[in-house]
Formats: sequence, C-alpha cells, structure tokens
Amino acid sequence: MAAPSPPEPLAHQVLAGLAQHRIATTSHLRRMLRPNGTRQLMSRVLNRLRSDGFVDCTVLQDAKRTRTNAWYLTQEGARLTRDLPVLRGRPPYPITSTTAASLKTAHTLTVVRAHLAFAEDARRRQDEHGPWDWTPEVSHAIGEGERVVADAVMYYTLVESEQRRKLRAFVEVDRTTMSSERLAVKLIEYARLFQYEAQPVGRRRQAGAGPAWLRWYPVFPRVLFVLTDASRGRLENRMRDLQAMVAQHPLVGALAREVQLGAAVLEDLEQRGPAQAVWMPLTGGRPRAWFDL
Repeated sequence: MAAPSPPEPLAHQVLAGLAQHRIATTSHLRRMLRPNGTRQLMSRVLNRLRSDGFVDCTVLQDAKRTRTNAWYLTQEGARLTRDLPVLRGRPPYPITSTTAASLKTAHTLTVVRAHLAFAEDARRRQDEHGPWDWTPEVSHAIGEGERVVADAVMYYTLVESEQRRKLRAFVEVDRTTMSSERLAVKLIEYARLFQYEAQPVGRRRQAGAGPAWLRWYPVFPRVLFVLTDASRGRLENRMRDLQAMVAQHPLVGALAREVQLGAAVLEDLEQRGPAQAVWMPLTGGRPRAWFDL
C-alpha cells in the first residue's frame, strides 16, 4: 500500500495563499488556512517568513486605532511560489513596496472578505470550496482590443444528498467607489464576453467554433455583484440600477436569459451566509440563495 502524501507545511500554504489572494491579514489567513488554529500559530509563521525575506506587511489602522498587519509577498517570495503545485500555471503578482501595497489594500481585502464568506459557509454546509477555488483578477478578451477583468472567479461544488453540482461565478466586489452607472456597465462587458468569438490571426473563421469562453468554462459562469461601504438604501439603489441595465440593454437582456445574475450586500453574506435568501436576482423577483437565482 502506498504511503500517504505528507501534509503541505503551513508556511508553504501561507506563501501560496498570498500569491493567490495578493494581500491578506493575519486573521484572514488563519480563517482561510487553519480555521481551527490559533492566531499565535499564524503570527509565528508570518514573522518567520518575514525574517527570511519572503513576505512583508503594511499596517492598517481603523477608527479605534487598532493596528492590523496586511501581508503580501516580496519579490523573493513571489519567485519561490512559482514552483508550488497549487499555483501551477498562475503567475504570481508581487507587490514591490509598502506604498504599492497600500494602494491595493482596501479593495483586495474586501475581495478576500467575500471569499471567506463563501468558504466558511461551504464548510458549515459541507460543500466544497477552499482557498484555491477562488482566483482573483481574471481577465478575458471581449473584442476590439478590450478585456473584462473579474474581481474573482469562484469554483464551488454544491453537495446535495448524493448529487454534486459544480458551479462557477464571476464575482464583482463594489465598494461604492465608482458611479452606479459605471458599475452597471460591467454587465455590458460580461454580455460581450458571452457573445465574443475570437478570430484566429491570419486564418479563416472556423464554422461552429463557438464563443471564446468555452476554452475555460463548460457553461458560462453566473455573475454575482457583492456590494458594501454605503448605507443600505444606497446599496439597494445600486442593485436597482443593475436591474434596470438588464431590462433596458438588449445585449444584457440576452445574457440574463441564459446566465444567472444577482447582487447582495457583503455584510449579509458574512452575517447570514451566501446560501440564505440574501441575493437580489437582477431579472427581478424575491431574494434567494446565490445558486437558486
């Protein structure tokens, strides 16, 4: 009988987690990689990696003057992660300075919060969704030299009795830093991706080649908007603007007839869970779970 594979050292998992998610706090990494472990364990590993020159941190300070470390890979740490099996084929994105980290921190940490809401809910429900099932900043061509960049692509296996449903989603995290109209335009970009067929350079178009997204996904991922950092009324108005784009734009309307589209408030995902009826379908109707949009 073959010997069991040895567990991946926590230090390697931390490096891989930072390569995957760009920036994360000590608490985020503990919840992601060692949900039953202590903060002290994670702090020891991070401090050792920092002394070895593989990670560094920027210090966050909230209104209560509480200081929190947000960790990221150094150039040397990013080089080391290229050989980690869980990151095969995914280029690392090193952050070269504390200043560069501070520019990315607020949005990136909010994206990590969204991932943790799904991961912790999956653990409670005994579904399958872990640290490597969430890929940030995924870019796809949509024609005319333009690209749509999703804040994350989520892979999730829903376990229901003896059935397993493999689900995917493009996730857009909105911190209310852009206008409501610019947020809604994201739906047009996904509608263009849905229809886009790549033209091979120097070759005649092949009949029946199908849309470009089939190279990566067996079915087009649903599109989920996660909203935060504003009053409840303002966030609900932004959801209504997304619904208006579905109703008024012909390309987006065609997308909505084939793809599930929804929006929810991040704090609802964290407090109640993504599997609860907290998602507003962008085609209208009552709130529901994200996988039932």
